Amino acid sequence: MSSIFSKIIAAEIPSYKIAEDEYFFAFLDIAPLAEGHVLVVPKQERDKIFDIGDEYLGRWLLFAKPIAKAIEKIFPCNRCGIAVIGLEVPHAHMHLVPINSSDDLNFTRPKLKLSAEKMKKIQVTITEALQA
Repeated sequence: MSSIFSKIIAAEIPSYKIAEDEYFFAFLDIAPLAEGHVLVVPKQERDKIFDIGDEYLGRWLLFAKPIAKAIEKIFPCNRCGIAVIGLEVPHAHMHLVPINSSDDLNFTRPKLKLSAEKMKKIQVTITEALQA
């Protein structure tokens, strides 16, 4: 059975897509810790990050890097934090979150509830920064 992320990649479920290439897909988290919270997933469905083939692990970070840089430019933060938790969905995924302290990556904190209009605005802002 396909994970929800595989369904998003296949466009069976709508998403706020940020970037895509032949191996990876990035989209806004719909329950973000902060505005600009992006999920980066491999198109190859694997439950755990270390089940991903060695040839893809480095590519994953290289794919995420310009997205992280765009997040740092757009959102007021000290840096773009990265977290790989992987408990919510059985499909390896990386969280890119604008942070000012390590507590900003506390996934037990309440998540934001953003309107569709706000999510679309964030999507456009990040995608435009990637093209600049």
